[in-house]
Amino acid sequence: MTEPIRFDDAAAYERYMGKWSQLVGETFLDWLAPQPGLQWLDVGCGNGAFTDLLFKRCAPASVDGIDPSEAQLAFARTRPGSRTARFRAGDAMTQPFADDTFDAAVMPLVIFFVPEPAQGVAEMVRVVRPGGCVSAYAWDMIGGGFPYEAVQAELRALGVVPLVPPSPDASRLDAMESLWTGAGLDAVETREIVVGRTFADFDDYWATVLGGPSVAQKLAKMAPDEVALLQSRLRARLPTDRAGRITYSARANAVKGRVPD
Repeated sequence: MTEPIRFDDAAAYERYMGKWSQLVGETFLDWLAPQPGLQWLDVGCGNGAFTDLLFKRCAPASVDGIDPSEAQLAFARTRPGSRTARFRAGDAMTQPFADDTFDAAVMPLVIFFVPEPAQGVAEMVRVVRPGGCVSAYAWDMIGGGFPYEAVQAELRALGVVPLVPPSPDASRLDAMESLWTGAGLDAVETREIVVGRTFADFDDYWATVLGGPSVAQKLAKMAPDEVALLQSRLRARLPTDRAGRITYSARANAVKGRVPD
């Protein structure tokens, strides 16, 4: 059985992934171009990084967020921009809402964590009103788009099997398109989103990596000399400018569709 990825430190996760999520989310929302005043559902809201962006960018009438991690939800409730959101524990495959409750549902950086992605999409379709939008974006896990692919590659080179989410194939662009059309959605569109991030130096990058649950769980089981070797290999691999800054890009796949009238 695959070891589950635990999301226990929401503050560290904000540095590790929340920043990346918001970078992608900005372009994603430009692409969605939603009307103001919608009732939104954020599926797998985590620590509220994208929820907060919805409030800042979209003037929603309301936002509900569900996530299985109580630690992440507790952090989400502290975000000033999201304090009017309604957060609750919930499963993407059995959402705790009645049919036709929302105008829009979004699944940001989550679909590869859903054991049965088609069921997760079907649930979004169920709770969104006819004519509403169902959308998602996810790192291209199979195509090397994950922001910390370099860490995973070097772990594999050292014989350490990285922790991966249960449904990485669901992050492929063609797979997302198939999931949306298979759920009966109309006007299905997809696109790639590429974003970049700069770290002050290797120490900044490494401290950020340590906040990643999948990486931290593996590092905790490695000997100190193995961790030192991993760091050395990463220093040689990562693009560094003369000031020591590390800048690189990550790629996400996005999909959107409309619930039939």
